Amino acid sequence: MQSETRHAVITGGTGALGRAITDVLKASNWCVLAPGRDELDVRDQPAVRKFFQSRQVDLLVCAAGITRDAPIARLTHEAWDDTWAVNFQGALACANAALPGMIAGGGGHIVFIASHSARQPPVGQAAYATAKAALLGLAADLARRHGAANIRVNAILPGFLQTRMTETVTDARRAEILAAHALGRFNTCERVAAFIRFLHHELPHTSGQIFQLDSR
Repeated sequence: MQSETRHAVITGGTGALGRAITDVLKASNWCVLAPGRDELDVRDQPAVRKFFQSRQVDLLVCAAGITRDAPIARLTHEAWDDTWAVNFQGALACANAALPGMIAGGGGHIVFIASHSARQPPVGQAAYATAKAALLGLAADLARRHGAANIRVNAILPGFLQTRMTETVTDARRAEILAAHALGRFNTCERVAAFIRFLHHELPHTSGQIFQLDSR
């Protein structure tokens, strides 16, 4: 049986989305750990295993992410490897490290923060789009593999958010993205966080799904 106290880990927790998820869960009396890269570098697999060792996790949100955008002809091997290491391999490492404790505790929920780019990658974002697309396959695989152990795994495409990652987007590109939205407005970190809470608490029979949260 799981304890009454619910425990969440949010990777990339010092970013705008990570902070919003932390605030929403804490308001619902969750115990939340939201490490940034200084506390948990998801590229360091031994550190990831040590972080999750003997740690109860009811909800893992893999929100750590980076972009190294460049046209494919100018994309360096280092940029590709770093993007892949954080966005996919880091999420996989955290999921694998958290799963044994979840199974032993009677269940758990893993949420991968993917991207609209996984489905419709813009020019110059091949590495990021590839890594985020791989997360969608990973979510489906883990959901099938561990569903009998009461493990839920879902992926979220939050849409364009006002975060550090999007600060360098030009005004012209921002206008293009906004024009593609049926509602003519961007999603917010707070609304994404609220959806994650809703998904966890109100949709207990939902797993292996991809949720696109904006209006594109």
